[in-house]
Amino acid sequence: MQAQSKYSIKYFPGKVESYKKEGNFFYFFSQETHLEIKLNTDSIFRFRYAPEGFFQKDFSYGINPEFKIKLISVDFRDLPEFYEIETTMVICQIRKDNMAIKLMDKNHEIILEDELGFHWQHYLVKGGKINYCSKKIQSDESYYGMGDKPTELNLRGKYLENYGQDVYGFQKDQDPLYKNIPFYMGLHSNGKHGYGIFFDNSFRTIFDFGKEQNDVCSYWSRGGEMNYYFIYGPKLINVVEQYGMLTGTHELPPLWALGYHQCKWSYYPESKVREITDEFRKRKIPCDVIYLDIDYMEGFRCFTWSKEYFPEPKKLLSDLSEKGFKTVVIIDPGIKIDKDYDIWKQGIAKDYFCKRADGTLMEGDVWPGKCHFPDFTNPEVREWWSNLFEGLIDNGVKGVWNDMNEPAVFEIGTFPEDVRHDYDGNPCSHRKAHNVYGMQMARATYEGLKKFLMPSRPFVITRSGYSGLQRFSSVWTGDNTATWEQLWIANVQCQRLAVSGVSFAGSDVGGFIGEPDGELYTRWMQLATFHTFFRTHSAGNETQFNQEPWSFGSKYEFIVKKFLHLRYQLLPYMYTAFWQHTTYGTPVIRPIAYLDQTDPDTRNRIDEFGFGDHMLICPVLKPGANERTVYLPKGVWYHLWNDHEYKGGKEYKVTCPIDRIPVFVKAGSVIPYYPKMQYVGELEITELTLNIYYTKENNVLSVMYEDAGDNYGYRAGLFNHHRFYVSGNAKNLIFSQILEEGNYQTTYKNYKLVFHGIPFDCQEVVIDGKITKLTERNFAVGTIKIKADKTFQRVILR
Repeated sequence: MQAQSKYSIKYFPGKVESYKKEGNFFYFFSQETHLEIKLNTDSIFRFRYAPEGFFQKDFSYGINPEFKIKLISVDFRDLPEFYEIETTMVICQIRKDNMAIKLMDKNHEIILEDELGFHWQHYLVKGGKINYCSKKIQSDESYYGMGDKPTELNLRGKYLENYGQDVYGFQKDQDPLYKNIPFYMGLHSNGKHGYGIFFDNSFRTIFDFGKEQNDVCSYWSRGGEMNYYFIYGPKLINVVEQYGMLTGTHELPPLWALGYHQCKWSYYPESKVREITDEFRKRKIPCDVIYLDIDYMEGFRCFTWSKEYFPEPKKLLSDLSEKGFKTVVIIDPGIKIDKDYDIWKQGIAKDYFCKRADGTLMEGDVWPGKCHFPDFTNPEVREWWSNLFEGLIDNGVKGVWNDMNEPAVFEIGTFPEDVRHDYDGNPCSHRKAHNVYGMQMARATYEGLKKFLMPSRPFVITRSGYSGLQRFSSVWTGDNTATWEQLWIANVQCQRLAVSGVSFAGSDVGGFIGEPDGELYTRWMQLATFHTFFRTHSAGNETQFNQEPWSFGSKYEFIVKKFLHLRYQLLPYMYTAFWQHTTYGTPVIRPIAYLDQTDPDTRNRIDEFGFGDHMLICPVLKPGANERTVYLPKGVWYHLWNDHEYKGGKEYKVTCPIDRIPVFVKAGSVIPYYPKMQYVGELEITELTLNIYYTKENNVLSVMYEDAGDNYGYRAGLFNHHRFYVSGNAKNLIFSQILEEGNYQTTYKNYKLVFHGIPFDCQEVVIDGKITKLTERNFAVGTIKIKADKTFQRVILR
């Protein structure tokens, strides 16, 4: 009988023998294992273990370098059976006999507690430790988050992994995909306690949400250390916000990036690009962005232009710009091995390419053929890479799309694990760097664009990344297919990404692979109208099929155009929601469970989602549907299309013919609209429409943020932050405005106020004390419309 190897044994912390406190750090020492608890805020605790008494160097790509420690008060108690750390939000107990952790609220109700807690084993074959942590699952616990996983929003019973892969034509439940976001949230006790766990470890990580044992949630890494952050809400939305502050948020994008994007593999030659963009303007279909895929390059060499297909790129991009189009180009990490290719020669001369363990260069096949790959974890390489964008920007490029950066390699999938990386001065193998490679490429790209586009804002999109990628880039969900199931997946993924810190996200509308029919394409466009990143993309290299808004006939073109107009009208509302994300970490879109976590009927719902503070979207995800069931959270809601009033907290069957999807607005909300436009910057906004929805409540708050939309003047106070309040009763409605802060001079002087759902016979309006009688001109299909100076303070309908 073979003896059990010590390397297959799992080890556990022993009895705590001593402790010490240093500022906001607490240390607990057993004979071998050391535990460090760092208090970042009153509701964010970091737990870090050294199984053999030696902590690794404290370095992370995931943490926002601008995150500020903020503690109100901390009490520490040495009690007979455990130590206790207490803040204004959380009580943390550390058992003396085994270092087990229990986290409670101020009423000593359990938020999270260890099952086996931290334990580990030797990883003899590959080195280091396999680090485990297991927690007890509460009876009604639900789990959310984890990035781009294409499965149900509630992860209870799922087994998931983070090790990014290029998954062409991925399917439902396939895992892992492109992104590596080791952050999840738990919700239990009838929605009373919501918390988050960010397992900050860039090695391959695995999460078991009760699949192996239905009462145990566990997570582990194949290397690195057990290093996780506990974040207490108790509201889930507050957990996401705190995670956003911890790992960073998206910078405010240029406003045009929230417009519509058109892409294909590939639009070439130059004449084809002109044809497509001319057709948009001829048909008056809104569009801001046109993409150039890999065929714009000379032999797929990054930072080059095809002499045959794009002989005069600067003139082309200038002409496109005059028509309102911003051009985004693709850049992959693979640099073609070519002695006549200057970028490759620079990388070789400066020793910037990744190497194998024996010192030979990492070589792999991608689109250009044999390639070498920059080590983006080396800050010197990132600086070099950022400088390579000067030529593209000089030619008129406004944004860059990073693809293939998992990193993907043909035939072998990705880099072998022995590839070496600098990891910002912490040399390691690809086992540790794999999950951050794409993020660091996006970071270098972002830094280059920011440098050369200044004072304009950069726009970057990446396929892969790690927690914190949102500091540098937007994302899309990868190589999907033209199926109804993929439409369902797109809805799930964008909601999941938003509550995983990545609010600037979208899918390839219509499906990248295959050919959608007009119905599927239209339903996808309707969903994507309410996603922050809105791009049609298709693999036209595989077929001659076209996927532009007019490709499916006039019936569908008319409907798609209607929703594109709505998208552009909603830009001030979406931009405000994005500002809330940038400022507070609030997700732009939110699963319905995040709108009312105490309602058990929201816990497992998937289709409906919140859009900003005040709108609820319910896409149509099945073919041939003319009605669908919708669940509305508690409160009063108005149907966007007809102002019909609904009381929330229950399901309704709602009609959804092909020209609409169910969209609802919360009572008391103020929704700003732009006029219809073909692209951002086409029109000078001379009047802003405010849609005000009646309520019987008092002082329902809405906010609006505005600035120039594409520079950094807002950092010098050139912005406006408005607060709107709506109060109503059976006889009147009061609408007031406060300019909270800011000094931005808008181009418009007036508001057009449109009041919805007014239940009483309104005879007059009072604007800042001035009475005006209403006439027939003020009434239209259930609404009351009036004009007011933008500086008004109080409007009364009575």
